[in-house]
Amino acid sequence: MQAIQQQARPLRSAAPAPLLEALARRRIALLGEASHGTQEFYSLRAQITQALIADHGCRAVVIEGDWPDAWRVNRWVRGLEDGSADDALSGFERFPTWMWRNTVVRDFITWLRDFNGRLPPWQQCGFYGMDLYSLFGSVREVLAYLDRADPEAAQRARRRYGCFDHFQQNLQAYGYAAGFGTGFSCEEAVVAQLTELLRNFPPADDGDPDALFHAQQNARLVRNAEQYYRSMFRGRASSWNLRDLHMTDTLSALSAHLQERSGQPPRMAVWAHNSHLGDASATAMDEQGEWNVGELMRQRLPDDVFLLGFTTYEGTVRAASEWEEPAQVKRVRPGLPGSWEALFHDVGHDSFLLMPDDALRTKMDEPLLERAIGVIYLPETERRSHYFSARIGAQFDAVIHIDSTQALESLPEHAPETQEVEVPETYPAGV
Repeated sequence: MQAIQQQARPLRSAAPAPLLEALARRRIALLGEASHGTQEFYSLRAQITQALIADHGCRAVVIEGDWPDAWRVNRWVRGLEDGSADDALSGFERFPTWMWRNTVVRDFITWLRDFNGRLPPWQQCGFYGMDLYSLFGSVREVLAYLDRADPEAAQRARRRYGCFDHFQQNLQAYGYAAGFGTGFSCEEAVVAQLTELLRNFPPADDGDPDALFHAQQNARLVRNAEQYYRSMFRGRASSWNLRDLHMTDTLSALSAHLQERSGQPPRMAVWAHNSHLGDASATAMDEQGEWNVGELMRQRLPDDVFLLGFTTYEGTVRAASEWEEPAQVKRVRPGLPGSWEALFHDVGHDSFLLMPDDALRTKMDEPLLERAIGVIYLPETERRSHYFSARIGAQFDAVIHIDSTQALESLPEHAPETQEVEVPETYPAGV
């Protein structure tokens, strides 16, 4: 405790200089959150990212969201689409809408559009998604591109993707049928479509140099999502690992694409839950055979990534009680005894940054409980539903602790335009 108190720096600004200096020394900043519904986590992450963009040349913000929905925002922040920030975010229409349709993200992308407006296209910062739940949305994006680029190829793609029509766009039903060896699978069809798009496919003559990459990434997503839903009934570890491998591969593909355009490896800021961005090998996830983005990125780019985690002791959070139910503002219970949250509460600061030296990091290698709140929060079963064991000194390079936090302010919800059934493996916790 004393060593933590000595090294904990009270948080007097959202982006303290020591943290920014450390982030600037690495090319990829993984910026976590302990819940999907906390105002301070989103706000601090946005302000840190603004500093990385304005002062350190960050050229990509990548979120734990679907690629097609984020691409709509990407085009808006780069001045390629008209309308308002709310219009740009309207693609995020499936539960949980508040994850990305909230006041912090709206204000951030408004700032980013203004920032980009003063720069040539090759120096602008984009906004991208890395999750894989948008199979049907990605199918539509591939077909829309091929309709412009090669109508005959578009017809081939429609025949291949028509494989999913047997299940009336219910991917749970598809996963059940394909995963239990009925002999029916769309695997060959989606792999063939991706292969065709990756093989020297001519770009569409529409003036957008990123259009082909966008189509290719959507085809990758369809291929990986098919595999993901096929694995859903084999156990949590299999589908979790496929999801986080897809997110990691998306970061790698995006980095390679941006480097091809600019001639140098891009700086990137990644926004996702602690469960994805903290190193899984330092948590109970490792014992369950699970890996995550943080662990995989450390393996791939050990000198290029910085892992920042966030924690809170108590307050309120925006979350639902059941999947697809409306969000509520819920009271967050005080951190349990024997948890990192309780230990950080005892430090005595309202908020602080902890960047432990080697000696303290070694002491923090002791496993304690750590809380993770997704889009579902069940305080009545909190110990079982939301805590896991973690060695936080190895899990993150630095931690920001906010002792009392407030619920995220969401934008008005609206009914989705489609009835596609794409249920995340993270149900019911939703991280």
